[in-house]
Amino acid sequence: MSKISAAITCVGGYVPEYRLTNSILETMVDTNDEWIRTRTGISERRILKGEGLGSSDMGVEAVKDIFRKSNVKPEEIECLICATVTPDMMFPATANIICDKAGIPNAFSYDIEAACSGFLYALTTGAALIESGRYKKVIVVGVDKMSSIIDYTDRATCIIFGDGAGALLLEANDEGYGIQDSLLKSDGSGRKYLHMKAGGSVKPATAETVAAKEHFVYQEGQAVFKFAVKGMADVSFELMQRNNLTADDIAWLVPHQANLRIIEATANRMNLPNEKVMINIQKYGNTTGGTLPLCLWDWEKQLKKGDNLILAAFGGGFTWGATWIKWAYNG
Repeated sequence: MSKISAAITCVGGYVPEYRLTNSILETMVDTNDEWIRTRTGISERRILKGEGLGSSDMGVEAVKDIFRKSNVKPEEIECLICATVTPDMMFPATANIICDKAGIPNAFSYDIEAACSGFLYALTTGAALIESGRYKKVIVVGVDKMSSIIDYTDRATCIIFGDGAGALLLEANDEGYGIQDSLLKSDGSGRKYLHMKAGGSVKPATAETVAAKEHFVYQEGQAVFKFAVKGMADVSFELMQRNNLTADDIAWLVPHQANLRIIEATANRMNLPNEKVMINIQKYGNTTGGTLPLCLWDWEKQLKKGDNLILAAFGGGFTWGATWIKWAYNG
């Protein structure tokens, strides 16, 4: 009996129409286009506008994109996992809401929260469900409405983040394609450098926490940058080593789009040239849970059956990891 693996068989994506460019940010906060591009690589980011719209609305569009592109029907989906740090509500899970809005009646669904590494964690979890043999079709969504937790008077964070969603369809495969290996890590001591100060059970929302702007992203940029460069680069290299992969074997590095310098450091550690690295940070910024699937969405047509991909991420927590995928179809 052949080993069952979880293959990605379709990719969906969605980004809002509104573009928040660097020139617009120049009118909002003390910054400029050259400073932003030099330090982050970002030129613009997409922002979800509209009353009552949240992460689920973007997630639904990414999921519907999968249904438009594949022969799979909503009722065939058995599980949907959503990676997000900006849920519509504390509860129910945004995954539950996506299933309801997208007309997915038979799936159980839940959220995973691991900051910018959340999509990798969710992908590995979804793959395990397929590999168990009990499930045939699982959707993994990565989505964040980061604009909802960003202080647009804080130039250290407001230049970085954008809104967007991506989704992958996982199906059982017995030909050796799909998720091959994952190396996931976390270190809770890193929480002091990147977190939201209020809104959880330790410090519930009050008028005082709102007035003090404690419901926005807090980040100590220098410390996070240092940990991210080492974490993403080392874990990607370690994953290659333990699977006897060389740079020649890798078709694409799919890195979390947090900062162009972090991406370049990871590629250098893996000895990969720029032409093998997916980069779209310039047009979307850091969409947190959405960055990895949005890269695959943008590059889907260039991917070839059998391509080896390394997905890598680093996020608050700290959380980080890398996943090796053997691509299952021609784009």
